[in-house]
Amino acid sequence: MSAIALPAATVEEAGVGVAWRAIVVRDLRLSFRRPADSGALLCFFVLVVSLFPLAVGPEPQLLRRMAPGVVWVAALLASMLSLGRLFADDHRDGTLEQLLLSPCPLAALVAGKALAHWLVSGLPLAIVSPLLALQFGLGGDATAALAGSLLLGTPVLSLVGAIGAALTVGVRSAGVLLSLLVLPLLVPVLVFGTAAVDAADGGTGAAAHFSLLGALLILSLAGGPIATAAALRIALE
Repeated sequence: MSAIALPAATVEEAGVGVAWRAIVVRDLRLSFRRPADSGALLCFFVLVVSLFPLAVGPEPQLLRRMAPGVVWVAALLASMLSLGRLFADDHRDGTLEQLLLSPCPLAALVAGKALAHWLVSGLPLAIVSPLLALQFGLGGDATAALAGSLLLGTPVLSLVGAIGAALTVGVRSAGVLLSLLVLPLLVPVLVFGTAAVDAADGGTGAAAHFSLLGALLILSLAGGPIATAAALRIALE
């Protein structure tokens, strides 16, 4: 993988916005060159979710009750599969050092990488989730709540996961350490995401849970890139 290629204008001339877009486009292009990685992540998500109805049997009430937790845990584990490479490849080819030396705020560039990660890992999971909900017999409101909770929650997985990926960059057996660091921090997202689907399925309304997911997303957007930038500087010192 080649080092980062920004537009012909210098970063100072182009501005933070153009540099941020360049990071997003670059990471997306690199992901499209490795479609097997994104395809494996999506297949893992679909297979894990699909195995549960086969394992527990066809009882409708049991399937509907366990559906939110199964889908959300599978989404969390699938997202973890790709977090280890968020900064690892850039660290190997020297791109990460260029990002740290760039006059652009590192937090803005990190936010671009997190967005690209979500577009290729979190967004496909939310898109395919209504099809998986059919296996559990979820109603229309619960299915919409499931997709909506994933749309709100999976960006938090990318933003918080980026902090752990930054702390473990260049570390041997980083995948295990990354999971130990990140998974406890993502418990609130898992709880509120599943609770939103349960509330919608029970007819009590999921607005409060969506508000909490939105608050977590705002907090992650505000603090995640800054914490990730600081973690990268610590890891590369």
